[in-house]
Amino acid sequence: MLSAVATYHASSGDVAVVLQGIAPMAEEGEEAEDPIIPIAPEAKELIWGFGSFAVFALLMRYFLYPRLRKGMDARYRIIKGGHDEADRITEAAQSDVARYEAQVAAVRAEAQERIEAARAVLDAERSDRLAEVNARIAERRAEAATEVEAARAAAQAEVDEAVRAVASRFGELALGRRPDPNVVSSAVAEVTGAGVGR
Repeated sequence: MLSAVATYHASSGDVAVVLQGIAPMAEEGEEAEDPIIPIAPEAKELIWGFGSFAVFALLMRYFLYPRLRKGMDARYRIIKGGHDEADRITEAAQSDVARYEAQVAAVRAEAQERIEAARAVLDAERSDRLAEVNARIAERRAEAATEVEAARAAAQAEVDEAVRAVASRFGELALGRRPDPNVVSSAVAEVTGAGVGR
C-alpha cells in the first residue's frame, strides 16, 4: 500500500516527505533490491492459514461431520419410516376399497336375485289372478248365456202365445168360428220354427 509520511523539523524549518511502499530507485552502481509485492503472502500467513484449515478440517472430520451425518441419518430414517407408513396405509386402503367393492358387487348380485325372485313371484301371482279372472269371466259368460237362453225361451213362449192368440183371433174373424187350438198351435210352431231356421 502506498503511504506518505511528512516530518517537520522546527529548528531548521525543513519538511521531509517520504513515500512508503515504493522501492527507492537504485542509484548508479548500486544493485536494485527486490521489489515488495503487496499481494504475496508471507510465510507466517501461510502457516497460520494452513494451520487454521487443518484445525477446521479435523473439527469437521471428527466432530462436526459425524454429528451432521447422524442428523441426516436420523432424518432419512424418519422420512423412510413415513414413506413406509404411507405405503402401508395406501395398501391397507386399497385392500379396504377392494373388499368394499366386492361387498357392493355381492349386495348388487343379491339385490338382483331378489328382484328376479320378486318378479317371478309377481308374474306367477299375476298369471294366477288372470286365470282366476278368466275363469270368473267364463263362468259369468256361461251364466249370462244360460240366462239369455232362458230369457229367449221365455220370450219365445210369450211370442208363440201372442202369435197363437192373434192367429186364433184372425181365424175366428176369417172363418166366423173359433179354429181348433191344436191346429193353430201346430201352424204357429211351423211358422215360428221356419222363421227361427231362417
